[in-house]
Amino acid sequence: MLGFIAFFAASVFMVLIVSSIPTALLPSGFKILLLIIAFFIDAVAISTRFYSYLITPLIKQRKRHIVLSNEDAYWLSVSGDAILHREGEQYVATVYIKIPIYVSATEMTPEEKLEFTSQMAKLLSVGDTPTRYTTQIHIMNKDSYIDTLRNMMNSSENEEAKMMSSNASQKDLERVKGKVSMWHHIMDNASSTLSLEQVTYAAISSIGSKEFEAVSGVQQKAREAMSGISAVLGVTPSVMTGESILRFVEPEYLIPYSTVSEQISKSMREEVL
Repeated sequence: MLGFIAFFAASVFMVLIVSSIPTALLPSGFKILLLIIAFFIDAVAISTRFYSYLITPLIKQRKRHIVLSNEDAYWLSVSGDAILHREGEQYVATVYIKIPIYVSATEMTPEEKLEFTSQMAKLLSVGDTPTRYTTQIHIMNKDSYIDTLRNMMNSSENEEAKMMSSNASQKDLERVKGKVSMWHHIMDNASSTLSLEQVTYAAISSIGSKEFEAVSGVQQKAREAMSGISAVLGVTPSVMTGESILRFVEPEYLIPYSTVSEQISKSMREEVL
């Protein structure tokens, strides 16, 4: 509103100048120029009043400075059980603890649900270290499994071709044809459906002036947290290591590219057929 009033007042002021000053003092060409500027200011005033939500971001974006860093966003520790990133002069190490959960709320009785809720409440109060508890759903990477199925299917098809060329008995031929049909059916099901994996984990971080200091600190905190988790839930938690950690920080590990590409290519083949 203040912008609208300011622009509108400037426009009125220019119109008053044009109308009050005689042509002898102010040439006609200059008056026309002032009227054009006043018209433009009126348009800006109306825009700032009714379309500020569009104009303001366009003006402010000119003031933004995007700084790209060539430093790694994070990296795995030498021990392979933590990820690190740097904040200023300090290192932050994070450990992910996998918590095996073998029960589902859909299979619990009301009493079991109440007991499980009580266990989770106790879990949140274990220790004084800030801990993030999360449950995530991952798309399983079935590439190696699909490759195994493809090899078995090819082997069965080769066996069928050999039997047909060697005039094998009808009984043996029917058996091999059934095997080929079975592998094709399993392959189609494995390629067309998503297999999901639920992972429950706890994330703990620690800060240190040196990389090894941050890692050793978070490892100690992880051992304490694992003891508390085991005591409360009666399960055996484990620290995620290596590439398993990347499922929590890399999107392509949540949805494996090669598995998705296999499904896309299968869908395209079905459309062509």
